[in-house]
Amino acid sequence: MAGALYRGMNRAALDAAYNNRNAVADYPAIAAEREARSEQVRRARPFHADLRYGSGARERLDFFPAGRPGAPVLAFIHGGYWQMNDKEASSFLVEGPLANGFSVALIEYTLAPDADIDQIVGEVGRAIDWLSGHAQEYGADPARLYVSGHSAGGHLTAMALGRRGVAGALAISGLFDLEPIRHCYLNEKLRLSAASAERNSPLRHLPAARTPIVVAAGAAELPELVRQSADYAAALRMPPMLLAGHDHFSILEELARPNGALCNALTRFA
Repeated sequence: MAGALYRGMNRAALDAAYNNRNAVADYPAIAAEREARSEQVRRARPFHADLRYGSGARERLDFFPAGRPGAPVLAFIHGGYWQMNDKEASSFLVEGPLANGFSVALIEYTLAPDADIDQIVGEVGRAIDWLSGHAQEYGADPARLYVSGHSAGGHLTAMALGRRGVAGALAISGLFDLEPIRHCYLNEKLRLSAASAERNSPLRHLPAARTPIVVAAGAAELPELVRQSADYAAALRMPPMLLAGHDHFSILEELARPNGALCNALTRFA
């Protein structure tokens, strides 16, 4: 293809290959429905809001306790291509893990362009360190701290592998090689350089110690998203968990439902 930048794709092809919202026709309705569910959860469930893990305005997390002592903790990192969304909109996801005895922490972080990828990765790392040091204060077991995230959050989950205190990880529809991101519309706010894309690509920096991980994606996602998960899982010498019938957004229902496939994978960790 003329003007090819990555795997034979030019800028227009890469823009389409990584535009998850355009690939799902009813995305606005999905987002509105999940926002309503999240608001309902936040009204109905007791939780600790806006716990500070750093000094930045968005360096905060919400902690939903399981209601029993010594519960494992799921730290969930929202997606939005590192430049959109917040922890509040992910609140609908806590229902599945809570029903399976997990406490849940929803992590927020500074968005691009106010933060670059190095800062975002650093903030999420500090949030995980904070949870490791403070989970016991909220009735949870810091030795059973599991990290998960979706899309950009899947990338940030993989970047946390090998971090002290992380007992397991569930990376959902993640981005594991940032080189194509550097060449498409997403980089207008991210401002990735060749060097920052390389050092923040989990595919290029596999963890020295093997932390249990599940790499999951929807089989009906954009081909580039499926390939990214498949390539990363192969590098870790494991099969990806490809969920039939799910796109980039519907896959999250498998974590939100107590008997969903992703919730079941999480409970196998613990």
